[in-house]
Amino acid sequence: MHARTLYFYFRRLLPAPCLIAATAAAAELWVAPGGSDTHPGTAHQPMATLAGALHQAAALRESHPGVASEPLTVFLRDGIYPLTAPLRLSSVDSGSPSSPLRIAAAPGAHPVLSGGIPLSGWKKITSPVSGLPDAAQKWVWVAEAPRLGNRVLEFRQLWVNDRKAIRARAPNGDALARLVAWDRTNQLATVPAAALDGVRNPASLEMVIDQVWEIAVLRLKSLRIEGSNAVVTFKQPESALEFRHPWPPVLVTTNYKAPFYLANAIQFLDEPGEWFEDVSAGNVYYWPRPGEDLTRATVRAPALETLVQIQGSLDRPAAHIRFQGITFAHTTWMRPSEQGHVPLQAGMFLLDAKKLTPHGTSYHPGLDNLAWIGRPPAAVSVQNAHHITFEGCTFEHTASAGLDFISGTYADWVEGCTFRDLGGNGLQLGKFSDPGVETHLPYNPADAREICSQETIANNVVRDCGTEDWGCVGLAIGYARQVTVAHNEVFDLPYTGISVGWGWTKATNAMRDNRIHGNHIHHVAQRLGDTAGIYTLSAQPGTVLCENFVHDIHISPNVPDTNHWFYLYLDEGSSGITVRDNACPSEKFLKNANGPGNLWTNNGPQVSAEIKAAAGLEPAFRGLLPDTHRGN
Repeated sequence: MHARTLYFYFRRLLPAPCLIAATAAAAELWVAPGGSDTHPGTAHQPMATLAGALHQAAALRESHPGVASEPLTVFLRDGIYPLTAPLRLSSVDSGSPSSPLRIAAAPGAHPVLSGGIPLSGWKKITSPVSGLPDAAQKWVWVAEAPRLGNRVLEFRQLWVNDRKAIRARAPNGDALARLVAWDRTNQLATVPAAALDGVRNPASLEMVIDQVWEIAVLRLKSLRIEGSNAVVTFKQPESALEFRHPWPPVLVTTNYKAPFYLANAIQFLDEPGEWFEDVSAGNVYYWPRPGEDLTRATVRAPALETLVQIQGSLDRPAAHIRFQGITFAHTTWMRPSEQGHVPLQAGMFLLDAKKLTPHGTSYHPGLDNLAWIGRPPAAVSVQNAHHITFEGCTFEHTASAGLDFISGTYADWVEGCTFRDLGGNGLQLGKFSDPGVETHLPYNPADAREICSQETIANNVVRDCGTEDWGCVGLAIGYARQVTVAHNEVFDLPYTGISVGWGWTKATNAMRDNRIHGNHIHHVAQRLGDTAGIYTLSAQPGTVLCENFVHDIHISPNVPDTNHWFYLYLDEGSSGITVRDNACPSEKFLKNANGPGNLWTNNGPQVSAEIKAAAGLEPAFRGLLPDTHRGN
């Protein structure tokens, strides 16, 4: 605790002289679920919302810039803080080096900023439900879907007692069906009719298809049964994108047929843990897992896409804001339900795409495709901001990414945080091409302030990311420079552990001097192929990959080439990179279409036991690991 607590009110409630008298003290505001925003924000009379406390803090700083020489802290007591709109912090909310704005969990508390809405009033169904499998009729429960305004809330995720439920799908679990045929010219897919499990109306049906290093979510437009097969078409815009773009590929050959599953039909709700939302009827159906009592369970659906937006301008960045011990949870992302989802790589989704004939562009000889991409959202986004800190925070239960440093960020710090159960990338940082810029064009802005630089991502646990989009990664670094990614524990991921770089180019760009050091990466690549523990793209002189420990890559049998994975993978254009003293069970590395200047020294099983032991979380942070992974 600080030396003493400053009790202060909005200016309309407290005379200015009282505020001025507080200049020597560290300022505190308190927030609690049972508080009120009409309260002064003391420990005994806390406010109810973080938004209210931030408004009060900004008003104080604006009216009395020198009011505090120590941190101004907003303490959040234990509980869930539901948000109906993103919290927006700008340069007005900035602190200073000596007086940062600090948003912190109260001692012993675990506050959660939530974008979710509770589902209550669950009842066991008592009469047959059309389409629901016979085996499920006596087990499934129903509740009214939440409403926002005059409409039913649509969502793609559901959490029961903080455990993610499964959107009804077929086949179940890790099993996948296989395509029969794939017709690029006519934009048709042929699948076994049995995979439809009795569904004959496409309604809101979706296909999720494995594309080697990515997936695609395709909404069905029509289906036609032809004997033992079904021919399906897909809605726009995803159909054109999916069939027009050559990468990532959908492979259907004599020896390999791309895997897929179907989702979002009540006919697929056939085992515990699955759910289905009937939007037209306004009902949600769920088959409880053993031990779940829906009369007492906490069930949440996500309603808000982003919880916190920190955004200044290049000339007036938001600055010196710290989050400590805060959990960010329950975010939605409905774009796949509205436009499908056809990513290029690392979750960056296609907006337009073309195959080049003949090959080559002025900036990339031999290029065979053009692509324009969008960036998936995150629970917390940071743009044009400096000295933003996240310490001991948790990012969990999201439809897309956890934390995103978009552009114009500098000297930020993420340490001791946990990223888990995230639909997309755990953390994404730096540009990944703007929507109007072809993605193979190197990014190198005239104003270097746009470039994310001097960032530190250290001692974090990153696991169970890419739960919605299997092609997402633990830590995704795009066009950035002087970024340190050190001593993170990265595991249980469907694709790559740490990805650094973008653009597939040997040309000069914004990237340089990144340091990927002492990370422990294991049990990754559990679903997709063409992958690695650490992956790089494009020229990034001065970048160093050193003293990382990568092991236990057990590739999925569903990929077309079960040998095409690597502990370290320097992909197209990778240049100027030093790779040294990285430990792994064998020298299984790939250097694909690399540029000049890469230096490889002492990588593989011979690396010392001391380097292996030092990789991953440093001692002060090892308590963040789940018990099952300590000592791995």
